[in-house]
Amino acid sequence: MPLLALLAAFALSPPAAQVPAQPALTEAIAARDAALFGLMFNGCDPAALTALVTDDMEFYHDKGGLMGHDAFVADYAKSCAAKRAPDAWRSRRELVAGTLKVYAIPGFGAVEEGAHVFYERKGDGPERLAGKARFSILWKLGADGQWRMARTFSIDHAAAP
Repeated sequence: MPLLALLAAFALSPPAAQVPAQPALTEAIAARDAALFGLMFNGCDPAALTALVTDDMEFYHDKGGLMGHDAFVADYAKSCAAKRAPDAWRSRRELVAGTLKVYAIPGFGAVEEGAHVFYERKGDGPERLAGKARFSILWKLGADGQWRMARTFSIDHAAAP
């Protein structure tokens, strides 16, 4: 009887994500990367951020430790509010050309890795290169066809030379 129940549960479960082949996979992940980081650095929409991440999302940062979904969205909302001040620090992220790599995880999604640099400016002041880092993101392809960030490793942060 337990085998029959297991087979029934399997038959009723949603189909596994159909991860696209290359180069479509890299194109899809590059677009999600641009959407995520565009929102993080240029937007201020916690609801949109929530839609880009899984409910159990985990963010690992070599300077700040582990942050779960709720803390991640709350931290984003707090920084949104702070950026409204005329003299606030503003940052910009730029993906380093040629560093983006995407690997399929069949039935689940993909892993993205790369390097990025960060620029900052205070208020309307001049922008300067502030630092660099590497990252790995596990993207989950949902049954609805949407890619969502599930796990992130933000590592090797260093100040600009």
